[in-house]
Amino acid sequence: MTLATASERVTETDRGAGDGRRIDVSVIVPVSGRVDDVAELYRAYSEPLERMGSEFEFLFILDGVGDGVATRIDELAREDPRIRAYAFVQSFGEAAALRAGIEHAMGAVVVTLPSCFQVAPDGMRQVLQELEEGDDVVVCHRSPRTDGIVNRLQHRAFHWLLRLLTGYSFKDLACGLRAMRREVASSLPLYSGLDRYLPALAQLEGYSVREIPVAQHPLDARTRVYSPLEYFRQSLDLTAFFFMAKFTDNPLRFFGTVGSALAIGGVAIGTVLAIQRLGGQGIANRPLLLLSVLLVALGVQIVSLGLIGEIIVYQRRPGRSLYRVRRIV
Repeated sequence: MTLATASERVTETDRGAGDGRRIDVSVIVPVSGRVDDVAELYRAYSEPLERMGSEFEFLFILDGVGDGVATRIDELAREDPRIRAYAFVQSFGEAAALRAGIEHAMGAVVVTLPSCFQVAPDGMRQVLQELEEGDDVVVCHRSPRTDGIVNRLQHRAFHWLLRLLTGYSFKDLACGLRAMRREVASSLPLYSGLDRYLPALAQLEGYSVREIPVAQHPLDARTRVYSPLEYFRQSLDLTAFFFMAKFTDNPLRFFGTVGSALAIGGVAIGTVLAIQRLGGQGIANRPLLLLSVLLVALGVQIVSLGLIGEIIVYQRRPGRSLYRVRRIV
């Protein structure tokens, strides 16, 4: 097997469409960050698919990993033609890897799988069976959690913040085993930093999402503490999703509220100062005068930013559907 770069487009023959084999399930594995034994990973999670009698393929997307992993996947592909791999020229992030996998997937159902053991392999069967019940997306949450108290505290704090800021209630967005219909996967607005929020993005787009409990894998039980930079990056990603969830279509609601509050505060301070000046009190050397002017100017600028955002939303709205029809009777 030859590993292709991210910029290469494959033909239908390259994708296996020419062999007459219908693909039921495409399993996308973004290989980045934590990477366990890819051969063991493939054997463990392909076994439930074989038991179910599904025609499947595994797409390994190598996001800037070492040559050792690429060589191992190359050896696997020589043994099993159901494996394909695409190696990026450099690291572009997990969101880009997922997008590349979705673009090249052939199955009617797309499954995302992390490159490390998070849940028991039988979770593959569970998410696919639940998807047949009619939902658009089925995701896992590791239950019961068997990892350390530090991991569980981080986990609960993150999901509490998510629910507080956005109103979206999930139990385990970090779990990478998810199943969805192909048309759903193709329509999700994935970009850097928001790969973790894939189930929430699907719900934001109007799709039905179900979260099911799956046993945590023993190899996922070790304690993980990240660097301060990683926590800062995740807080920025959460902030980005907060704006997407609340103000994507109406940015003026946020910027207008904040800008108006600042401007009104500036006008109120200025009014008090004006009354004092009319009463004969000097205000030229008072810091409150400068604060009043700054608040009014800043408020006007923030409202203007919201108006510009509204114009941008209006310009792109013809190409974006504001609703989704589930079925027509």
